Amino acid sequence: MAAASVRGMSSVHRLRPVWVEERSTGADLAARPVQPTLDEVGTPLHEVTFVVVDLETTGGTPADCEITEIGAVKVRGGQVLGEFQTLVDPGGPVPPYIQVLTGITTSMLVGAPRIEQVLPSFLEFAHDAVLVAHNASFDIGFLKAAAARTGHPWPGNRVVDTVRLARRVVLRDEAPNHKLSTLAGLFRASVTPDHRALSDARATVDVLHALLGRLAPLGVTHLEDLATATDPVPSDVRRKRGLADHLPDGPGVYLFRGPREEVLYVGTSTTSVRTRVRSYFTSAEKRRRMTEMVRVATRVDAVACATPLEARVRELRLIAEHAPRYNRRSRHPERMPWVRLTSEPYPRLSVVRDVRDEPGAAYLGPFGSVQAARLAVEALHESYPVRQCTRRLPLVPAADASACALAEMGRCGAPCTGGQGAAAYAEVVADVRAGMLGDPAPVARAHARRIRELSAQERYEEAVTVRERLTAYLRGAARVQRFDPVARTAELVAARRDEEGGWEIVLVRHGRLAGTARVDRRTDPVPTIETLRATGEHVEAPVAPATAAHPEETDLLLAWLDQPGVRLVAVSDAWTCPVRGAQGVGDAATAVAAVQLLAPDRWSGADALLTGGAAPVVAPAPRTA
Repeated sequence: MAAASVRGMSSVHRLRPVWVEERSTGADLAARPVQPTLDEVGTPLHEVTFVVVDLETTGGTPADCEITEIGAVKVRGGQVLGEFQTLVDPGGPVPPYIQVLTGITTSMLVGAPRIEQVLPSFLEFAHDAVLVAHNASFDIGFLKAAAARTGHPWPGNRVVDTVRLARRVVLRDEAPNHKLSTLAGLFRASVTPDHRALSDARATVDVLHALLGRLAPLGVTHLEDLATATDPVPSDVRRKRGLADHLPDGPGVYLFRGPREEVLYVGTSTTSVRTRVRSYFTSAEKRRRMTEMVRVATRVDAVACATPLEARVRELRLIAEHAPRYNRRSRHPERMPWVRLTSEPYPRLSVVRDVRDEPGAAYLGPFGSVQAARLAVEALHESYPVRQCTRRLPLVPAADASACALAEMGRCGAPCTGGQGAAAYAEVVADVRAGMLGDPAPVARAHARRIRELSAQERYEEAVTVRERLTAYLRGAARVQRFDPVARTAELVAARRDEEGGWEIVLVRHGRLAGTARVDRRTDPVPTIETLRATGEHVEAPVAPATAAHPEETDLLLAWLDQPGVRLVAVSDAWTCPVRGAQGVGDAATAVAAVQLLAPDRWSGADALLTGGAAPVVAPAPRTA
């Protein structure tokens, strides 16, 4: 039985990169030399077997022309291993201009084998080799068309085009064009191309070796480099491709480090760290900031992870820990604000940075910005006549207290002057609390009503502002209603089938990933789950609704738990959400449908404003646990 891989998130992971010191936790551990596999470092070009092929044909397109000659040379490490040459009967006459160009006449092809006889021999000759041709789309296109016509499966060999390589390293002041004859003369090939297949293939071998010699100083030293050798990548960036050679071929997190060991950038890959990091040195990376970062970087470290979820979580934690200058998100989790309903004789709404253990207080959020939190406060003020002054009011109002303008407008009961008693104000506070933690329908109704009024008056910009308030409120309410139960849950274990039939197991404590493991389909997951629970990270209980993790980490965990096929193995506490909570609405688009159901009276153009121009959708059924 295969052993299960278990990793507790609190433990220090051994890094997988070869000859790299572990620095993800700040500790300097000695490097452990390990013999890398070819899979990890790539295949050096001197160990690659190339089959350089050239064809002569009756015309320029495989749809209506045939092959008349195949010539190929097999080389490895600069040594010729074999040659392949044969004429091919095209089944018809050779056009006169082709006879003049190649010297191959119709009479020369009488008795030559047909392509269906030649092709299997050529494919065997080129088995597991990299095909090389000058203007490869022409030669490989004819070979693929012949394979399709004769019923032979195309093996899918890698293909290298010497024309494209030449365009990368041969400048116009060296050669007027990139024709084979021109390049053969430039590089002093031992064979002069003469439009015969074997001669041209031999000349192409010399051209290939010369081009590879020019590409080596640019960092093209392995077979994998050739795939991107023709990309318009600065040479100083391409030369750093070797930084990725020893990274793990699996999910994990990578850290680009600068000359002073500072972390420049943290990224993640859910499939292969090595492949992802290599992409930074190719034209696939088009972000100017990333190119700048690669130029500064001197090393790439990696943390191998058991599961893609662990990789995403570790990325968030490392970004929060190091605040890399080239990462633009999640660098300041402590700045994510909340909306708080205060605990005092006459509670009010305020924007705060943390959640405190205050009996009677209620929270909304967390929000991505202070502006979003303020919009949510405005949405609640628009819907409930709760006071908006910021000072703390005594239970008994002062004799000289005066009411504000909001009281005169009927939008506040004026508890500051005794116009509204504690009991009456407590009813307003109860409604606000219900709107924050339970049913969002009153807030949605109030905003829908206001949007109808504004749209009827063609005051669309103001209507958009109201929509933004509603959206901010709904997102904050949905988030807190999801965070609160998971923050109070001391331990939650869930499992999900992976693509290979095994199990991906996740341990969550107070909204923080405390451990993760993966077992294959032949392994009983129960012992692994028990080991994970015993060795997982100890997490102190937070002050709910704040979780013990970065809010985005909790979002990742909740999204993972919401995936189809996830099974709850164990839950230590009640994990429930309001039946008519904000999760059933989610955003302004579904809020429109909810309001239409709640108030099916005449509907104006407010639906387009609430949905940002899209048609309203049917509200989803409320989610319960």
